Amino acid sequence: MKIKFTQLTFVALFISFFAQGKLYAADGAQLFKSRCNMCHMVDKNSTGPKLQGAKQKWIDAGEGDLIYDWVANSSNLISSGKSARAKEISAFSPTAMPPQTVSKEEIDAILTYVDAPPAVSTNPSDSTAATAGTSVEVKPDYTGNLSIFQWMIFLMVILILIIIVLAGSIMTFVKSDYFKTKVAEMGNKSNLLILIITLGSMFVSNQSYALDFMQAGEAEKGMPWLLVENTDLYALLAVNIILLIVVLYLRHLFHQMVAMVRVKKEVETAPDVGVTLKKVNAILTDAVPIEEEHKILMEHEYDGIRELDNNLPPWWVWGFFATIVFAFLYIINYHVLGVSDLQEKAYQKEMVKAGKEIAAYRAKMAMDVDETNATLMTDASDLAAGKTTFGVNCVTCHKADGSGDVGPNLTDKNWIYGYDIKEVFATIKLGRPNGMPTHDALLNPIQIQQVASYVLSLKEVPNGKPAQGDIIEK
Repeated sequence: MKIKFTQLTFVALFISFFAQGKLYAADGAQLFKSRCNMCHMVDKNSTGPKLQGAKQKWIDAGEGDLIYDWVANSSNLISSGKSARAKEISAFSPTAMPPQTVSKEEIDAILTYVDAPPAVSTNPSDSTAATAGTSVEVKPDYTGNLSIFQWMIFLMVILILIIIVLAGSIMTFVKSDYFKTKVAEMGNKSNLLILIITLGSMFVSNQSYALDFMQAGEAEKGMPWLLVENTDLYALLAVNIILLIVVLYLRHLFHQMVAMVRVKKEVETAPDVGVTLKKVNAILTDAVPIEEEHKILMEHEYDGIRELDNNLPPWWVWGFFATIVFAFLYIINYHVLGVSDLQEKAYQKEMVKAGKEIAAYRAKMAMDVDETNATLMTDASDLAAGKTTFGVNCVTCHKADGSGDVGPNLTDKNWIYGYDIKEVFATIKLGRPNGMPTHDALLNPIQIQQVASYVLSLKEVPNGKPAQGDIIEK
C-alpha cells in the first residue's frame, strides 16, 4: 500500500506540473483580461487610452523600445525626462499607471493581441467562416463556469480543512513518546515509514498552504462579475484532485500509525482492544497518566480540590485552527470578494425570482390583472362571485349590504380613495393607511376585480353609515 500511494502522489504532481505549463501559458488575450482590462479597452478610450495601435505610435515617435519601460514603471520614465511620448500620455489622466510586473514577451503578446484581436462569435452558423480559415473565438459559458468555480472552491476548502485535521493528528502521533518507542523497537524496518511520513508532512504543508489562484478578467456588460475561463476550471480541478489524493494518503498514514501502536497479537492471549483504544486516546488527547499527575499539579487548593495543568487535546487544537481557516475563507467569500450573497441580498434575489414566477403564473392563468389595467366586470356570474368573496372577507368592516360599520359606507356616492375601478382595485389589493388591510395575499387578481366590480354595483342603502370622503359622480 505504501508504494501504491506514493506512486499515485508522484503521478498527481507530474500531472499538475504539466497542467500548469499548459494552463498558465502567457497568451495575449488572457494577459489583457487579467492585466489591462480594468483600465483599458482595445478600440476606445476608457480610464486609460485605447491600446489598439499604441505600439505603432511609440515607434512613430522614435521611442519603440521605451514602451517596455513605460509599462514596467511609467512614473520613473516620466520623471527621467527622456521620453516625449510618456509626457504626452501622462496628460490623459491625472493618475499615473501603476507599475506592472510583466516580461517583454508578455508585453509583446498583449500588444499583438490588441492590434489584431480575434473575431468573437457565438453563432453556430459562423462555422463556415472558421472552415474558410477565419479566426473565430467562441466565448465560454461564463455564468455556468462561475457556478462550477464556486462549488469547486467550496470542495477545496473542505479538503483543506480535512487535511489540516489529519496532518495535526499525524504530527501528534509522531511527537508522542510512545510512538517514538515503537519506532525504536521496529528498528530498520521503520525507516521507510518515517521517510514517507516526513515527505507526506512536507507535501501537505507545501500543497495545502501555498495555493496560487489565477486572476480572471473583469466582468463585461451582461456578464457575471467574475469571468472564469475553461482553463481556470481545469487548473482548479487539478488542485482538487491533488488535495483529494493528499487526504487519502494522510488517512492511510494515520491508519498505519494506529496499527503500529496496537498491541501485537500473542499466540496464547487474545488482543486487548481496550488497551489499544486507551493508547490511541492518550496520544490524541495528550492526557497524562494517573500515576504521573503529580507532575502537573498546580500549587493552589480550594476546599481540598487540586487543579491539574493539562494541555489542550491536540485534536481540539487542530480543529480550532481549522475553524480559523474557515472563518478567514468565509470573510473573503462573503465580505471581500462577494462570491456568495449575504442573507439580505439573497432574500432580495429570491423575492425578485418569486415575483417573476408569480407574474408568469398569472399570465399563464389569464390573471395578469393589476391596478393599472383592471376593468369593470358586469357579467352576472362575475358579480355573483364578487358577492361571495365580499361575504367572506369584507362584511366584518362593511356589513353584508355594504352600508358600513368599522369601515366606510360603500353604497353612497362619497369615496375616500376614488370611485374608478382601478382605484377600488388598488384599495382592495394594497390596503389603505386608515385601517384597510391588504388583500393581495388572500385573493387572486380576478377575485379582487370581481369584488371591486360588485362594490361598484351596490345600490345606496337608507340609514347607512354617515358619508365619508368627497362626493364623486360617475
